[in-house]
Amino acid sequence: MTHKIFGVIGWKNSGKTTLMARLLEEFSRRGYVVSAIKHAHHKFDIDHPGRDSYKFRNAGARQVALISPKRWALMHEFRDEEEPDFEEILSHIGPCDLILVEGYKGGPFPKIEARSPRSLTQEPLSGDDRRIVAIASDGEANTGALPGFDVNDIGAIADFIAGHLGLVKK
Repeated sequence: MTHKIFGVIGWKNSGKTTLMARLLEEFSRRGYVVSAIKHAHHKFDIDHPGRDSYKFRNAGARQVALISPKRWALMHEFRDEEEPDFEEILSHIGPCDLILVEGYKGGPFPKIEARSPRSLTQEPLSGDDRRIVAIASDGEANTGALPGFDVNDIGAIADFIAGHLGLVKK
């Protein structure tokens, strides 16, 4: 299965997560089936002490599936395994019109770079990655030859992404 994939990258506090959430909402509103992948560079946990699923993982379960009438989740504990590559993660994503990815700066897909004066690092990422095809900023940003967007103009950013990926209008 070939997925339409577009990434949102940027330095810490650049507004990546907010941009991702607003794009997910916009594409969903337009009728697209959208999935999201978030790559975290630090240890994270979606489960907490005292919960049954936490007890199962802590007892040694490699995978724990949680199922309810509204959603399901599968947690995979790496134990001695290495983090899977991006292609392996994609193999777990079901059918959809679009996958938006936060993180995976070096990922093999087109990306928009989020920039903000609040970001801890101001060095542009676009100089090192030809897959960065646009810049979204909440301040003045030198975009060079790349298209630039106000981070709040979600409609225009979504139009750009749809056009760039050749998404069929819904």
